[in-house]
Amino acid sequence: MAMFCVIAVLLLAHLNRGQDFPFRDPTLPWEERLDDLVNRLTLDEMVLQMARGGAGPNGPAPPIKRLGIGPYNWNTECLRGDVEAPAWATAFPQALGLAASFSPQLIYSIANATATEVRANHNYFVSRGYYFDHTGLSCFSPVLNIMRHPLWGRNQETYGEDPFLTAELGVAFVKGLQGDHPRYVKASAGCKHFDVHGGPENVPTSRLSFDAKVEERDWRMTFLPQFEACVQAGTFSFMCSYNRINGVPACANTKLLTDVLRGEWGFQGYVVSDEGAIELIMAGHHFTHSFLETAIASVNAGCNLELAYWMKNNVFTHIREAVAKGNISLEMVKARVRPLFRTRMHLGEFDPPAMNPYNALGPEDVESEAHRQLALHAAIQSFVLLKNQEGTLPLKAQDASNKAFAVVGPFADNPTLLFGDYAPLADPQYIYTPRRGLTTISANVTFAAGCRYPTCDQYSPAEVKAAVQAADIVVVCLGTGVYVESEGLDRTDLALPGHQLELLQDTVAWAAGRPVILLLFNAGPLDVSWAKAHDGVGAILACFFPAQATGLAIAKVLLGADGTNPAGRLPATWPAGMHQVPPMENYTMAGRTYRYYGDEAPLYPFGYGLSFTTFRYSDLVLGANVLPICGNLTASVVVENVGSRDGEEVVQLYLRWGKATVPVPRWQLVGFHRVLVPKVYFISRLSR
Repeated sequence: MAMFCVIAVLLLAHLNRGQDFPFRDPTLPWEERLDDLVNRLTLDEMVLQMARGGAGPNGPAPPIKRLGIGPYNWNTECLRGDVEAPAWATAFPQALGLAASFSPQLIYSIANATATEVRANHNYFVSRGYYFDHTGLSCFSPVLNIMRHPLWGRNQETYGEDPFLTAELGVAFVKGLQGDHPRYVKASAGCKHFDVHGGPENVPTSRLSFDAKVEERDWRMTFLPQFEACVQAGTFSFMCSYNRINGVPACANTKLLTDVLRGEWGFQGYVVSDEGAIELIMAGHHFTHSFLETAIASVNAGCNLELAYWMKNNVFTHIREAVAKGNISLEMVKARVRPLFRTRMHLGEFDPPAMNPYNALGPEDVESEAHRQLALHAAIQSFVLLKNQEGTLPLKAQDASNKAFAVVGPFADNPTLLFGDYAPLADPQYIYTPRRGLTTISANVTFAAGCRYPTCDQYSPAEVKAAVQAADIVVVCLGTGVYVESEGLDRTDLALPGHQLELLQDTVAWAAGRPVILLLFNAGPLDVSWAKAHDGVGAILACFFPAQATGLAIAKVLLGADGTNPAGRLPATWPAGMHQVPPMENYTMAGRTYRYYGDEAPLYPFGYGLSFTTFRYSDLVLGANVLPICGNLTASVVVENVGSRDGEEVVQLYLRWGKATVPVPRWQLVGFHRVLVPKVYFISRLSR
């Protein structure tokens, strides 16, 4: 009762102070409060709020002390956890692996857990007066770019190659991150990179000056739909990308940021530049000739906030001069700064603290047991079984505990390689490598890296041979990692890096018929045709970058423990060779992704994945023979588990056009549902 009285007194005191500033009065409508706040700002104050999006000395947005407004740092990443925060955070699997789960429910749960930790860390930082990078509540996530090219370095941050799948998962992420409170947003979402952005990073040219030439049909059918879904989901922001689109830089592109985003879609939020993208309008694209001209072009086109390269006197600091010269109107500046404060208002900054339940979150809510279990569950759900010859997996638990294991390869016991790009900083005690995970199966586990780094330019076969020959079961851990593919770093081919294929071939020879299980840690597809075809490799499991729970998830899946049965599906096509890989810089969709693929079969198709059990489909029924424009089609199908184990199945529904008069996808995913099917039977229904 005493605590309630204290809160009530604080609330009353806050409301009394708010009488001087209506924007602090929580009883007023949001827009009325925004009118009051924005109209109190001077031009200099508005300019600095727009110019200080991060990073380093470019942030935080400065306080406005006369109004009692504190600083705010916009530079926060939340791709799959509280990324790069100066504190521990739960590290969930990388985005592409999460996409392989084909589970919007999982994405929602991870985004919501991420928001909890972002808010909890933020509350702690603010209590200490810290406003550094990655301490705010406004997330530059999710990434909704299409995985249009298998060698792009940032494929791992995406939800794969399909716009529909990306849209469904993106919507789940936005809603999960922002939460379901009727008044407050837990953490605000920001969809990126807008738009027509999917490589190159550095091969054959730099992303910082690249011009993506795209036809209107491909733009509308592939590169825009998932971003429109993001608006409908209620995101607070977009990030404009580095590239030009048909000659015009994205962050100065009126068609993109005003005509489409705000005009067609009704977006009311803010647009922030990718880091340095505003400066690159001049320095990289040579679209403008001065910072003043760049400020005029980007602000008038629709950009609200500049995220600069560690630069105080950046482009947006020239907005005042542009207003003085009549090139940007004062009303335009007010319109651009307004959604910045709308976001902060919905996050609860200007309400009495006691009104917002998210203010109660703190360090004890970070890396909780529930979140660690969610990370484990997510890793298990993300794995894709690519090969399982003669039931190599699952291993029998009782037999496995008495077996000697060898775990080899550069990913076998190097925790830094298991996370991928944009990873949270997880407490080391919760990080399980494959080697550490296998020790939960057997006390007899030997290890040999063979290669110190994934580039594998130096290979030590003797140590691998000794480990393999002493083992009953061999687990080989190969892949790419940020040394091979990441932001700023494209791949040049599909091959396993360096001597990795040689390591695998040697291992199979030395195993001499004993079980060999290949684990792959990568985002972009790999040419594993030798492993697919060779009888000496009993199973292949695509693990992507599972992060902190890697080893535990692997151990459970290898044993099929606790009902674990892999049900992940590839969110992107794996080509059969470089002859199926079109040029990176060509943005036509012809021959790209399963929707427009050529006639030759790929190594593994989009949506592919095996199970430890067997499913049978029957009795497909369509609700109508003719589908009107924008109409819904109901389809029902009986899915029966005719195997010996319970398992999850990803039911996928595709549409194919007949007699189309314009170029259209050959196939298009229009519905999917991940569902547990007991070994008796289950009926699954999809409606679209």
